[in-house]
Amino acid sequence: TTTHRLNRTEELVRTDELTGLYNRRGLSLFLQESRSVGAVPGGGLLLLDCDRFKQVNDEHGHAAGDRVLQSVASILRSVAGPYDLACRLGGDEFCLLVAADRREEVTRYIDYIVGSMQSLAAMRQAPPLICPVSIGACLLDPDGDWDQWYIQADSALYRAKRDGGDRVHWHDPTQAPV
Repeated sequence: TTTHRLNRTEELVRTDELTGLYNRRGLSLFLQESRSVGAVPGGGLLLLDCDRFKQVNDEHGHAAGDRVLQSVASILRSVAGPYDLACRLGGDEFCLLVAADRREEVTRYIDYIVGSMQSLAAMRQAPPLICPVSIGACLLDPDGDWDQWYIQADSALYRAKRDGGDRVHWHDPTQAPV
Protein backbone atom coordinates (compact mmCIF):
# COMPACT_ATOMS: atom_id res chain seq x y z
CA THR A 1 0.00 0.00 0.00
CA THR A 2 0.96 3.63 -0.37
CA THR A 3 1.09 4.18 3.40
CA HIS A 4 3.46 1.25 3.81
CA ARG A 5 5.74 2.59 1.06
CA LEU A 6 5.75 6.06 2.64
CA ASN A 7 6.62 4.61 6.04
CA ARG A 8 9.39 2.53 4.46
CA THR A 9 10.76 5.58 2.62
CA GLU A 10 10.74 7.62 5.84
CA GLU A 11 12.56 4.78 7.62
CA LEU A 12 15.23 4.69 4.91
CA VAL A 13 15.75 8.46 5.17
CA ARG A 14 16.33 8.17 8.94
CA THR A 15 18.40 4.99 8.96
CA ASP A 16 22.00 4.17 8.14
CA GLU A 17 21.93 1.43 5.52
CA LEU A 18 25.03 -0.42 6.76
CA THR A 19 24.29 -0.55 10.48
CA GLY A 20 20.52 -0.16 10.72
CA LEU A 21 20.99 2.57 13.36
CA TYR A 22 19.56 6.05 12.99
CA ASN A 23 21.73 8.27 10.81
CA ARG A 24 22.50 11.96 11.36
CA ARG A 25 19.24 12.96 9.68
CA GLY A 26 17.28 10.50 11.83
CA LEU A 27 18.90 11.97 14.94
CA SER A 28 18.05 15.49 13.82
CA LEU A 29 14.42 14.53 13.16
CA PHE A 30 14.24 12.78 16.55
CA LEU A 31 15.52 15.92 18.29
CA GLN A 32 13.04 18.12 16.37
CA GLU A 33 10.16 15.80 17.25
CA SER A 34 11.21 15.75 20.91
CA ARG A 35 11.33 19.56 21.03
CA SER A 36 7.94 19.85 19.34
CA VAL A 37 6.31 17.87 22.16
CA GLY A 38 8.34 19.62 24.86
CA ALA A 39 10.49 16.61 25.71
CA VAL A 40 14.20 16.78 26.41
CA PRO A 41 15.80 13.67 24.92
CA GLY A 42 17.99 11.50 27.06
CA GLY A 43 20.03 12.52 30.03
CA GLY A 44 23.47 11.58 28.80
CA LEU A 45 25.34 11.66 25.51
CA LEU A 46 28.13 9.32 24.46
CA LEU A 47 30.16 10.01 21.33
CA LEU A 48 32.18 7.04 20.13
CA ASP A 49 34.95 7.07 17.55
CA CYS A 50 36.72 3.93 16.35
CA ASP A 51 40.47 4.03 16.98
CA ARG A 52 42.74 2.79 14.19
CA PHE A 53 39.72 2.14 11.96
CA LYS A 54 41.62 3.25 8.84
CA GLN A 55 44.20 0.59 9.66
CA VAL A 56 41.47 -2.11 9.62
CA ASN A 57 40.33 -0.92 6.18
CA ASP A 58 43.89 -0.65 4.85
CA GLU A 59 45.07 -4.03 6.14
CA HIS A 60 41.91 -6.13 5.76
CA GLY A 61 39.71 -4.30 3.24
CA HIS A 62 36.48 -2.37 3.43
CA ALA A 63 34.34 -5.47 4.01
CA ALA A 64 36.24 -6.03 7.27
CA GLY A 65 35.79 -2.35 8.14
CA ASP A 66 32.07 -2.66 7.48
CA ARG A 67 31.92 -5.66 9.80
CA VAL A 68 33.64 -3.67 12.56
CA LEU A 69 31.09 -0.87 12.14
CA GLN A 70 28.27 -3.42 12.29
CA SER A 71 29.76 -4.87 15.49
CA VAL A 72 29.86 -1.43 17.12
CA ALA A 73 26.27 -0.82 16.01
CA SER A 74 25.18 -4.18 17.40
CA ILE A 75 26.69 -3.39 20.80
CA LEU A 76 25.01 0.03 20.90
CA ARG A 77 21.69 -1.46 19.80
CA SER A 78 21.90 -4.13 22.51
CA VAL A 79 22.56 -1.61 25.31
CA ALA A 80 20.00 0.98 24.16
CA GLY A 81 16.76 0.88 26.09
CA PRO A 82 13.34 1.96 24.84
CA TYR A 83 14.04 5.65 25.63
CA ASP A 84 17.62 5.68 24.31
CA LEU A 85 18.75 6.41 20.77
CA ALA A 86 21.77 4.83 19.04
CA CYS A 87 23.01 6.58 15.93
CA ARG A 88 25.81 6.36 13.37
CA LEU A 89 26.80 9.96 12.72
CA GLY A 90 28.97 9.01 9.76
CA GLY A 91 32.20 7.23 8.99
CA ASP A 92 33.35 5.56 12.20
CA GLU A 93 31.60 7.97 14.57
CA PHE A 94 28.58 6.91 16.62
CA CYS A 95 26.49 8.43 19.37
CA LEU A 96 24.21 7.12 22.04
CA LEU A 97 21.65 9.34 23.75
CA VAL A 98 20.65 7.69 27.01
CA ALA A 99 17.72 8.39 29.31
CA ALA A 100 19.95 7.95 32.37
CA ASP A 101 20.43 11.32 34.01
CA ARG A 102 23.11 10.57 36.61
CA ARG A 103 26.77 10.00 35.86
CA GLU A 104 26.71 6.62 37.64
CA GLU A 105 23.85 5.42 35.44
CA VAL A 106 25.53 6.61 32.23
CA THR A 107 28.73 4.91 33.39
CA ARG A 108 26.88 1.57 33.41
CA TYR A 109 26.21 2.03 29.68
CA ILE A 110 29.86 2.85 29.12
CA ASP A 111 31.01 -0.19 31.12
CA TYR A 112 28.78 -2.48 29.04
CA ILE A 113 30.00 -0.99 25.75
CA VAL A 114 33.68 -1.14 26.71
CA GLY A 115 33.35 -4.65 28.18
CA SER A 116 31.58 -5.98 25.09
CA MET A 117 34.20 -4.49 22.81
CA GLN A 118 37.05 -5.85 24.90
CA SER A 119 35.45 -9.32 24.84
CA LEU A 120 35.20 -9.22 21.04
CA ALA A 121 38.77 -7.92 20.72
CA ALA A 122 40.02 -10.75 22.96
CA MET A 123 38.85 -13.26 20.34
CA ARG A 124 41.75 -12.02 18.18
CA GLN A 125 40.20 -12.86 14.84
CA ALA A 126 41.68 -11.84 11.52
CA PRO A 127 40.15 -9.81 10.11
CA PRO A 128 39.12 -8.23 13.42
CA LEU A 129 35.50 -8.10 14.57
CA ILE A 130 36.02 -4.83 16.44
CA CYS A 131 38.58 -2.12 17.03
CA PRO A 132 39.18 -0.06 20.16
CA VAL A 133 37.02 3.03 20.63
CA SER A 134 37.41 6.39 22.28
CA ILE A 135 34.35 7.71 24.08
CA GLY A 136 33.44 11.25 25.05
CA ALA A 137 30.62 11.55 27.57
CA CYS A 138 28.53 14.34 29.02
CA LEU A 139 25.34 14.81 30.96
CA LEU A 140 22.71 16.81 29.12
CA ASP A 141 21.75 20.19 30.47
CA PRO A 142 17.97 20.35 29.94
CA ASP A 143 18.30 24.04 29.08
CA GLY A 144 20.88 23.24 26.39
CA ASP A 145 20.53 22.01 22.85
CA TRP A 146 22.14 19.46 20.56
CA ASP A 147 24.94 21.80 19.47
CA GLN A 148 25.96 22.49 23.07
CA TRP A 149 25.76 18.82 24.06
CA TYR A 150 27.71 17.74 20.98
CA ILE A 151 30.47 20.29 21.67
CA GLN A 152 30.78 19.03 25.26
CA ALA A 153 30.91 15.34 24.35
CA ASP A 154 33.15 16.03 21.34
CA SER A 155 35.61 17.94 23.50
CA ALA A 156 35.78 14.95 25.86
CA LEU A 157 36.16 12.61 22.88
CA TYR A 158 39.00 14.73 21.51
CA ARG A 159 40.81 14.49 24.88
CA ALA A 160 40.37 10.69 24.86
CA LYS A 161 41.84 10.48 21.34
CA ARG A 162 44.67 12.88 22.24
CA ASP A 163 45.53 10.75 25.28
CA GLY A 164 46.07 7.70 23.06
CA GLY A 165 42.53 6.44 22.39
CA ASP A 166 40.87 3.31 23.72
CA ARG A 167 39.57 5.27 26.70
CA VAL A 168 36.66 7.28 28.05
CA HIS A 169 36.69 10.95 29.01
CA TRP A 170 33.87 12.92 30.56
CA HIS A 171 33.10 16.54 29.76
CA ASP A 172 34.48 18.66 32.54
CA PRO A 173 32.38 21.83 32.86
CA THR A 174 35.37 23.66 34.36
CA GLN A 175 37.43 23.21 31.16
CA ALA A 176 36.97 25.30 28.05
CA PRO A 177 36.20 23.33 24.84
CA VAL A 178 39.28 22.19 22.96
